Parts: sequence; structure tokens; C-alpha cells
Amino acid sequence: MHELAIAESIVDAVCEKAGDRRVHRVTVRIGALTAVVPAAMRFCFDLAVEGTVADGARLEIEERAGAARCRSCGAAVCLTDPILLCPCGSADLDVTAGRELQIVSMEVG
Repeated sequence: MHELAIAESIVDAVCEKAGDRRVHRVTVRIGALTAVVPAAMRFCFDLAVEGTVADGARLEIEERAGAARCRSCGAAVCLTDPILLCPCGSADLDVTAGRELQIVSMEVG
């Protein structure tokens, strides 16, 4: 489960920025093409925050759909999974969205 390593990295970064302040909420953006399962991320986040200044913090996830432009036919393609294929049959896609995995914001107090 790679979500645990990702959650631990997020918690480390958030706690470092928070210093001694309590973290109440963390918002992350996860693209559909990252192969990160939001439910697994929430579970792992709850484990990773235990004993830190983020203990009890709420994780909010903004899910970002995958999108690409086909270099063969020029079509805009919506991507729902990591299989990058245009309806025309081409796999020559320029991915424009869906690979995001970033901390968007955090609420401290």
C-alpha cells in the first residue's frame, strides 16, 4: 500500500510547516492517474497523524480527473484510469491533468 508512504510524507511536510501549532485540516489534490485510492489515503492519513501536531486533523481530498490531448487525431480525451488510450486507438497522448499529488492547504491554530 503506497498510500501509507505518501500519507507519511504529507504529514511530515505539514508538521514541519506547522511547527508547534495544531493542524486541524489538510487539503490535498489527487489526480485520477496517480493510482492513489482516496479511501486508502484517508485511512493511512489517520494512522500517520497519530502522536503529531496533526493528530485528529481532517483530510480533505480534491479529486482531479485525468485529461489529455491526442497527438494523432487532436481530440481532447477524458482519462478515468491509468490506461492512456484515445478512442481513435492511439496511445500517443499529451497528458494535461490527472497526475497531480499535492498539498493544497492546511488549517492550523
